[in-house]
Amino acid sequence: MVQNRRIQMRKLSLVIGIVMFSANLPAQDSPHGDKLGFSCTDCHNTSGWKVDLNSFNHNSTNFLLVGQHQTVSCKDCHSSLVFDQAGDECKDCHVDMHQQTVGLECDRCHTPNSWVVNNVTQLHQMSRFPLVGAHSEADCGQCHTNLISASVSASFLRFDPLGIECIDCHRDTYLATTNPNHIQSNFSTNCIDCHKFNSYAWLGSGINHDFFPLTGVHEVNNCTECHTTGSFGDISAECVSCHQSDYNATSNPNHSSLNFSTQCKDCHTLSPGWKPAEYREHDVISFPIYSGEHNGEWNSCADCHTNTSNYSQFTCIDCHEHNRADSDEDHGGVAGYEYSSPACFACHPLGTEEGAFNHNISAFPLTGAHTSVNCSDCHTAGYDGTSDVCSSCHTNDYTQTTNPNHVAISISNDCALCHSTIANWEPATFPVHNNYYLIEGAHLSIANDCFTCHQGDYNTAINSCYTCHATDYNQTSDPAHSVANFPTICEDCHSQNAWTPSTFNHDGLYFPIYSGRHNNEWNTCSECHTDPGNFAVFTCTTSCHPQSETDNDHQDVNAYTYLSSACLSCHPTGSEDKSFQKNIYRSN
Repeated sequence: MVQNRRIQMRKLSLVIGIVMFSANLPAQDSPHGDKLGFSCTDCHNTSGWKVDLNSFNHNSTNFLLVGQHQTVSCKDCHSSLVFDQAGDECKDCHVDMHQQTVGLECDRCHTPNSWVVNNVTQLHQMSRFPLVGAHSEADCGQCHTNLISASVSASFLRFDPLGIECIDCHRDTYLATTNPNHIQSNFSTNCIDCHKFNSYAWLGSGINHDFFPLTGVHEVNNCTECHTTGSFGDISAECVSCHQSDYNATSNPNHSSLNFSTQCKDCHTLSPGWKPAEYREHDVISFPIYSGEHNGEWNSCADCHTNTSNYSQFTCIDCHEHNRADSDEDHGGVAGYEYSSPACFACHPLGTEEGAFNHNISAFPLTGAHTSVNCSDCHTAGYDGTSDVCSSCHTNDYTQTTNPNHVAISISNDCALCHSTIANWEPATFPVHNNYYLIEGAHLSIANDCFTCHQGDYNTAINSCYTCHATDYNQTSDPAHSVANFPTICEDCHSQNAWTPSTFNHDGLYFPIYSGRHNNEWNTCSECHTDPGNFAVFTCTTSCHPQSETDNDHQDVNAYTYLSSACLSCHPTGSEDKSFQKNIYRSN
């Protein structure tokens, strides 16, 4: 019994020892190192150490197996059983075939699925030189020339940094170009100054000529067709700088003699042969022929401009729709109607019947003699801008008029001041007569009877009274102006209202008869001036001052004499209070 018990204890101790020994094995002797981080059972089972790949999930690590990484052997990446010694960067497993020319991060260009790069253009967009335009379809080897050099196999995959200036790649092209010679012309080495980035050709549409688009007939491949001097700077963009000879040689219509615009584009497109040509401005500055009723009614300029040497001349009446008979009938009752092309245009500037020009509702209605004149008589230089000032048409009439001589006496050239539109200029008025001689009073009754004063001669009229009233002066007998040698200035005594009543400055010059005691004491001059032939003779001693009364009133007056001259001498103002008394001055 004791012996059996001892044997059992030895077995138990052995088992415990084995267990204890086994417990210490992973930490001390595991081929995976001491930082594995997961259980043996994640890869192994109790039947043996053989790894069951299906039981281990590599995605539980910090390196996911995707793409071609899923098919490689573990040993391709893990050269030892210490798995954490394998790096997770591309360079840890992959040799740098590009020899440090593009960096060590494979995933910048490659994916785990394949080494083939399908998005070079997109990748290049993030570089110093984005591939745009024609560059986007260039083969890598066209720029990275070492890629196609058989003698440099070691650098087959090198992508050394290249210059990003145009000349870095296109120097040979620049140097070899002779038309034009870039070197002699000192052209910029920056190709995009002249060439388009997105073009596959250096010439034609490849030229960056946006400042003067090379389209249509201008799409040329030979620069010298325009740049004839070999200079490519400061060349004029004006049409005539290239097409002066075309302009000068054109005879139908003759551009030069007609002074046509030298801007070819005003009439021509960029189609070859200068045709079709259109002058759309015709509708704006002249007459609508591309719109309105005349659109499509003509074939060539010569249909209307029959004189190809003078395009300011035109015809309307040559058109079959404007024959004389129909036109006369259509314009019956139209004042100033004239069957002529200029007249047609004047009244129908838009070529339509509606809205035709009506002189009678214009700023210059046609009345009187104006209704019978031809349009061209006034519109000698066309219809637009014709002046409505009288002198613009009647200067000759004005300067040639001699009675009165309008120029000599500075009569206004505004005919309407004196004349109406009645033919032959008569009757005429002279509303500015007051500027020469004021018409008022009795003269107003003859204001329109010029002949009475002027007797048909309007140049020698003198604005003195006697000129017209000599007969009145000579025939006046009470008093007899001529005999008494009265002044010939009628206005000294008379107003323009009538000959009577008349006034004379008798009070100031001789004796107060319009004031004082003698005011209203007389009716006619002859009451005092009894000798009509001599108004120096006067009387005070007639019925006004009888002698008996006068003698009685002067009894105390020394040297009193009953004489008219004595009356005036003592009573110079006709007043008793102011009488001269000699006794006051008697000497002692």
